Amino acid sequence: MRYWTTRRRDVLTGYLFIAPQLAGVLLFVLIPVGLAIWYSLNKWNVFTGKQVFVGAEHYAALASDPQLPSVLLATVVFSGGVVVLNITLGLLIAVLLNRRFRGATFFRTLFFSPVVVSVVAWTLVWGFLLQDNGGINGLLHAIGVDGPNWLQHGDTAMLSVIVSQVVRSVGVNMVLFLAALQGVPSELYEAARIDGARGRSIFARITLPLISPTVLLTAIITVVGALQSFAQIAVLTGGGPELSTTVLVYYVFQQAFEFNDIGYGSTLALMLLSFVMVLTLLQWQLRRKWVFHEQ
Repeated sequence: MRYWTTRRRDVLTGYLFIAPQLAGVLLFVLIPVGLAIWYSLNKWNVFTGKQVFVGAEHYAALASDPQLPSVLLATVVFSGGVVVLNITLGLLIAVLLNRRFRGATFFRTLFFSPVVVSVVAWTLVWGFLLQDNGGINGLLHAIGVDGPNWLQHGDTAMLSVIVSQVVRSVGVNMVLFLAALQGVPSELYEAARIDGARGRSIFARITLPLISPTVLLTAIITVVGALQSFAQIAVLTGGGPELSTTVLVYYVFQQAFEFNDIGYGSTLALMLLSFVMVLTLLQWQLRRKWVFHEQ
């Protein structure tokens, strides 16, 4: 009996196709997470290279860190603002641009174009616009309004980084929602209008249920992206003023690379990873209640 049967050749071919993906997961996910766990259990002097095993000391330090509550609050405010605005505006823009009118392609390109711009370049431009004598305050002054120093006050600094992030990334959700909207059969809309349904009722009872899988996808992508947003904070505010815009991912960077506390920084990174996993799993479980699956 031959060893290389058709079935075994097919199995080997399948493994060869998924080998690059498995290698990527191993090199860029499993090994880094394993190293982060190891570093979190050790105190590492980066100057001497000496590591001392401290067990759960860094995990215990989470409970006594006086800055952590403010960091977590800033993370919730930033992520919540980005997620709500990004999904809402993305869907609204997609609904408006799903109609046929002259210039629709131009506006689709206009809203999507910030996505392809470098994050740092985009944030630097916003930094100039948001300065005390920048472009935004210049426009406000032209209509008789004295604008604040946007990046030097806690509330306006957080609002600024949220708006900067949303304007840059809303194009991704817009494209996903556009694709979903164009996949809704037009016959359903015609039948609903014949039955007397109008505007909001059609959107709530036909459009929204049929695009709910895309809403789930965009929610997961947007939540993960918001929790990982770093460049906007680093370039615009540096986490300030005080801790008003210091989100968890930036706090990880500070502890690990500014204060050279690799062990505690790794512990915070694992906390961030756990938040991402829990929120993703929660959204995935909720799909059974609010995601429509056509039979």
